[in-house]
Amino acid sequence: MIDDVLQELRDAIQKTQEALRRELSRLRTGRAHSGMLDGIRVDYYGQSTPIAQMATIGVPEPRMLTIKPWDKSSVSAVDKAIRESDLGLNPQVDGDLLRVPVPALSEQRRKELVKVAKKHGEECKIAARKARHDALDILAELKEAGDISEDDLERTKKKVDDVIAEASHAVDASITAKEKEILTV
Repeated sequence: MIDDVLQELRDAIQKTQEALRRELSRLRTGRAHSGMLDGIRVDYYGQSTPIAQMATIGVPEPRMLTIKPWDKSSVSAVDKAIRESDLGLNPQVDGDLLRVPVPALSEQRRKELVKVAKKHGEECKIAARKARHDALDILAELKEAGDISEDDLERTKKKVDDVIAEASHAVDASITAKEKEILTV
């Protein structure tokens, strides 16, 4: 039972860390990458569709993205969705291909992106603390039911705290690495 609680806690923490990695990969750095467009959805025949599911995204140069929609009639919809996103990108239509130059980031924009990264890290830590709280509640219920002893409860609480501390260090390391990547000119 105790092992199940700890495993459930580790699974929850792993999910929050994967979500953090996804969010951090969407943040712009100085280089172009196809993951920058993951959060953009296009109104495609009445459906909100991710760009990656309706077009081929290429990175021919470090500061250029190319988007080739499979349906040529959706070029203007993709163009509109990119312009309306908060990425600050200005695509250029070239027939049935969109060229999206990725401008260099200003120092102010870099600092804003670092703040966003730290906010995502804090949200991940909050989710981990919530998982810790849930695990401790389950342990308390097991103690009340007489399924575990007081000593087992205290040992397991220490293990739970160790798992949370380890997760917090991993989040801090991810945020520090992303901060360094963002601030590198």
